[in-house]
Amino acid sequence: MGTGFERKLVAEFVGTFALIFMGAGSIIVFGGGQADIVAIALAHGLAIALMVSALGHVSGGVFNPAVAIGLWATRRLDTVTTIAYIAAQLVGAAAAAFALKSLFPDALGEAANWGTPLLSSETDFTQGVLIEAILTFFLMTAIFGTALDARGPKLGGFGIGLIITMDILAGGPLTGAAMNPARTFGPALANGIWDDHLVYWIGPIIGAVVAALLYHYLFLDREAEAAAAKAS
Repeated sequence: MGTGFERKLVAEFVGTFALIFMGAGSIIVFGGGQADIVAIALAHGLAIALMVSALGHVSGGVFNPAVAIGLWATRRLDTVTTIAYIAAQLVGAAAAAFALKSLFPDALGEAANWGTPLLSSETDFTQGVLIEAILTFFLMTAIFGTALDARGPKLGGFGIGLIITMDILAGGPLTGAAMNPARTFGPALANGIWDDHLVYWIGPIIGAVVAALLYHYLFLDREAEAAAAKAS
């Protein structure tokens, strides 16, 4: 674990910081209202698209504990790297959330729960887990299809950012469409808002692992993957 590994951890910290600062920050600015869901979806999607494009060649641009676990389940990350990535992501998320709390007025932040994803009054725990799992399933599928599969289109992080935008437009009013335990953990830690917190771990991890295993064992072309590995 030399400087190369340390660079990867810093990249994971920075990318996750950007997602939470821009994503949760947009919710604080716009008040989290459904009328502003497009702006909120774009803030999250653009943050991921640009950070994956900027830092993906450094660390893989994971920025999400559920995605890290999906990559670990398909042996694309080893156990030590997975744990270290998740730690860096959670620290980055917490740092961004504390930065938001120090920079935004209390009244503005409290009105939007400081950008913490929460279940709607019509969504129960089980529904929340299923919604987050489905949304994350599509996110992980996009990661494999556009970033990991050698046959996929070379879109940088923009295919992944568009999936996040789509998911928030569909699921934002129901669960906040976190798709990422770090996205919830940071604001929850900074502000003590732990309502239904397990939803945002269980759902994304299930969705990411199922999608990763499905793509790895059903959709992936072994010959193309082997050729890409040799070329790299």
